[in-house]
Amino acid sequence: MKPRRQHQPSGHRRPHDATVTLSTATRELAAIGRRFYDRGWVMGTSGNFSAVMQRQPTRLAITASSVHKGTLGPRQILEIDDRATVLWPRGARASAEALLHLEIVKSRGASAILHTHSLSSTRLSTLHLEAGGFAIEGFEMLKGLEGVTTHRHREWIPVVDNDQDMTRLSGVVGQVLTDHPHAHAFLIAGHGLYTWGRSLADAERHVEILEFLFEVVERLQYR
Repeated sequence: MKPRRQHQPSGHRRPHDATVTLSTATRELAAIGRRFYDRGWVMGTSGNFSAVMQRQPTRLAITASSVHKGTLGPRQILEIDDRATVLWPRGARASAEALLHLEIVKSRGASAILHTHSLSSTRLSTLHLEAGGFAIEGFEMLKGLEGVTTHRHREWIPVVDNDQDMTRLSGVVGQVLTDHPHAHAFLIAGHGLYTWGRSLADAERHVEILEFLFEVVERLQYR
């Protein structure tokens, strides 16, 4: 079933101006990591978070590879460029999924990207992979998504197949974002949620809204 098109503000796809310094990003991403870990959305070393520090040239603050999100420290938030090359600290390794963050920044003009690994999002991503996604509609909580003003909104959540080749996967993600210009998020099958926002606060709100909705859908349909 294909999603119905629904109007979103034009700013949904324009670059947003909200940027942060590395020190601010470190503090805010660490706080988000603690909150998300406490909610069970980034267990172990799962998940990754980023925030745009500069657009021209692109500079992104992003969590390092294989770090516990509930205990993030200053040297675990890296600065990378538009090729995912680590600029600071030297010798650190960015998440393999940094290319996906950069693709979302380019395609959506996002200022922050958050990726979680909840039970509900992982299960739904597996169940709906063959259909290419699923719709959520009729819930008041949908109004927490940017530009949505009614519970009658129909949110299409694209699901893409997982791939360990991040260059190839980022290309697939870029095409999905083009094909679904009004989507606020997507899922990677067996993997989890990616969403974004004009700021870290907006992206965090999207995670909270979507994780709530995923749990509701899962309970209503599959339990």
